[in-house]
Amino acid sequence: MKLKLKLVLGTVAVMLCGAIHPALAADAKTGVRVIDSFEVGDNVYVRALTVEKATDTLWVGTSVGAHEIDLKASKPRNTFTRQHGLANEYVFAIGIDSQGYKWFGTNAGGASRYKDGKWKTYFPMHGLADYWIYCFQNDKDGNLWIGTWAGVNHFNVKTGKFKTYVKELINEWVYGLTMDKAGRIWFGTEGGVSMFDGKRWRSWTHKDGLGADNEAKLQASPNTGLGTRSRHDLTTQVEGLGSFNPNYVFSIHADPAGVIWAGTWGGGVSRYDGKQWSNLTTRDGLAGNIVYSMVQDDKGVFWFGTDKGLSRYDGKSFKNLGKAEGLFDTHVYAVTVAPNGDIWAGTKRGVVRVAAQ
Repeated sequence: MKLKLKLVLGTVAVMLCGAIHPALAADAKTGVRVIDSFEVGDNVYVRALTVEKATDTLWVGTSVGAHEIDLKASKPRNTFTRQHGLANEYVFAIGIDSQGYKWFGTNAGGASRYKDGKWKTYFPMHGLADYWIYCFQNDKDGNLWIGTWAGVNHFNVKTGKFKTYVKELINEWVYGLTMDKAGRIWFGTEGGVSMFDGKRWRSWTHKDGLGADNEAKLQASPNTGLGTRSRHDLTTQVEGLGSFNPNYVFSIHADPAGVIWAGTWGGGVSRYDGKQWSNLTTRDGLAGNIVYSMVQDDKGVFWFGTDKGLSRYDGKSFKNLGKAEGLFDTHVYAVTVAPNGDIWAGTKRGVVRVAAQ
């Protein structure tokens, strides 16, 4: 199978193309295998992957624009850049609200909304908390939560009004959002995890058990925006080596039972059962202790995107994939599950499709 898409940005041409790796497709010893890979460019990052089940579409957010992919046909439908309506080509998050609007959270360009060929971009002048947007989550009433670098917005889809929360959060730099079975909203931030039940707020940090201890004696990372308004990069290394910052939560997920899972910086995956936190790290089989992304498939299996590859966790054991198994890079920034059960993982240089038996 071939998938090819040309994305033109001024004088820069980026190819999105893919081909089956025959050796990997034939190797089913581990039960987890890469069956397709799609390049987006040597210096291009895939930061967001979102599936729209109603249309069997994969939305791919990269550092040079967004792609709309027909999953059934394995063909691109559209490519979006600033020329088409995006406020900024660097897309960090993609959400789909209850009315079918696609939201693109950008790096310094606000949030661009798209549906049926029409675009609208929101900036702080419209009520958005910040120009840097990193996550979206629908709530039980059909409204949309938006995580930014200056707090979180609640967007009423009927009135188009924004409400901003900052001081209520443990930290204003928000990277992850999820809703549990009780309708409570959970926030993964640079300073810990916060929860809002509609009336009250509560928060947790490493002191409460979030993130495993620094057993490897890694250097603490100073890369944080806490207490500042300076814009920092998202590197997780210090002098080329791994670092430790367990309060920093990149991703968060509520499972069907109501258990909260949080991906931390150096502290592995944290699990909150409503009473206490426990942690899974490389000691347990996790590929890497920096966990950028996570998703749970229809069988209840977890997929964690880490700094050392993609991990599959069935509740008992891990199976890991790295560059040797077909990933373009070990840093897996985005992961999602398609309607047919396939897993899509995004890294620098491209996207891979994983079939799990």
